[in-house]
Amino acid sequence: MSKPVILAIDDDPEVLNAIERDLRARYQATYRTMKSASGTQALDVTRQLQQRGVALALFVVDERMPGMSGTEFLTQAIKLVPDARRVLLTAYADTETAIRAINQIGLDHYLLKPWEPPAQRLYPILDDLLEEWLAKARPPFDGVRVGGTSLSPSSYAIRDFLAGNQVPYQWIDLDHDAPARELASAVVPGLDRLPVVWFSDGTTLVQPSVRELAERLGMQLKARQPFYDLVIVGGGPAGLAAAVYGASEGLRTVLVESNSTGGQAGTSSNIENYLGFPGGVSGPDLSRRATTQAKRFGAEILAPQEAVSIRRNDPYRVVVLADGSELTSYAVLVAPGMEVRRLEAPGVEELTGVGVYYGAALTEGAMYRGQHVFVVGGANSAGQGAMFFSRYASQVTMLVRGGGLKTTMSRYLVDRIAETPNVEVLANTVVAGVRGIGRLEAITVRHTATGAEQELAAGAMFIFIGQAPRTGIVADLVQRDGQGFLLSGPDLKRDGERPAGWTLRRDPLLLETNVPGIFAAGDARHGSGKRVAAAVGEGSATVGMVHQYLGTV
Repeated sequence: MSKPVILAIDDDPEVLNAIERDLRARYQATYRTMKSASGTQALDVTRQLQQRGVALALFVVDERMPGMSGTEFLTQAIKLVPDARRVLLTAYADTETAIRAINQIGLDHYLLKPWEPPAQRLYPILDDLLEEWLAKARPPFDGVRVGGTSLSPSSYAIRDFLAGNQVPYQWIDLDHDAPARELASAVVPGLDRLPVVWFSDGTTLVQPSVRELAERLGMQLKARQPFYDLVIVGGGPAGLAAAVYGASEGLRTVLVESNSTGGQAGTSSNIENYLGFPGGVSGPDLSRRATTQAKRFGAEILAPQEAVSIRRNDPYRVVVLADGSELTSYAVLVAPGMEVRRLEAPGVEELTGVGVYYGAALTEGAMYRGQHVFVVGGANSAGQGAMFFSRYASQVTMLVRGGGLKTTMSRYLVDRIAETPNVEVLANTVVAGVRGIGRLEAITVRHTATGAEQELAAGAMFIFIGQAPRTGIVADLVQRDGQGFLLSGPDLKRDGERPAGWTLRRDPLLLETNVPGIFAAGDARHGSGKRVAAAVGEGSATVGMVHQYLGTV
């Protein structure tokens, strides 16, 4: 972590060099001393330090400078660094000005020039000020900082991406942090494009796309090898398990994930029925462990990177990526998981990201502390979300279309919800619409038994109303059922006959699709267990079948 900075400012080179010399002689072990020859230059330095997340402890400023006086400089500087201590260097004739500055800008002290000897006339004063600053200072965050507002959907998208990929970052709400707002305004006048992302080297990105941010963070987006044994499409539990087992068994393995590894399971606040974790395990933690494990065995993980199509070029399979590049391999595992269904109700689309969210949106939990939060849905993911938000919200209301939770949710979650005093369940209830100016303010619910409608004030609404398989990538290549789930193994047979176009002498393997060498696993596969453990089992089992297939290529 960088040392806090003491900034000396004086237009007289001789005086500036003298104060810099004395400051370094006393404080160089703990502080970094910098100097500027004008107030304008010093403001630029202050902004640069703030952009890099470097703490600024003390200004020592000459009052009489052309262009911008010391008082004028401090008036501007305290908007950026309100906690820094402020000292004016003055001549005897300027003492009235210094006294006015004490009242106007909260000047901490003024020193008459010359300050010789510094051991008596300089250091005792600055020691006290720095000790006071250090007692109250918060250590600066040495990493990515995101400045935005709760009314900015693009700010939410960036936070969600960073959290999903477990990149440490600091969120700065520009509506409540005046110095950060001042700093952001220097980059984006009017703050009409958010968020502003600051990096520790002082550089910034303004309203970046997920891909732009990933490139800046050095995430892997390009394949390192010209050819692979196994390409995995989808980074949920099934895909990650296949990556771990494939790479550990010597297969040249690459995984492609459009956002962040973990899939839907990666957003779960606590998975309590996963084998080996009696106290439960969070989705992000399980995803992090599995991703690290896969990489340790040598699997490449391209994220965020989207696979847009797959084609057959016997004996090879080719996965085409969104940037136009291609991954060629012998075998492909399609494990894309599910995508949430959209809630069709007036106002939902306009308020998505500013009070209305799909999935758990774990990054937003603390933002709605003490507010009334609604969870739409009655399956396990909705129950886990309700339990997570109950830690922060004053009230969590679950809106359930059916008659209750017992037929759609695991018993342990039903019992947990019943035992939580600030969680209530409204059965036979649907969302008729939402409203709000710039953010969600209220939800209109309809009681399906009577048709009666009621408007309820709302801080946030999290939607878990079901999912559809994300299998469009292979719609023209792999056989699917009527709901879009991938068919594999015995499910491909019709009247005991192998699928049309199947040319091999053997039957399709258990998790193999109608295209030899293309496998399916996880929630998007027809007949899958729709549980994390089931997906992990299918993903790992696929690797054994890939070995069998490779023996025939």
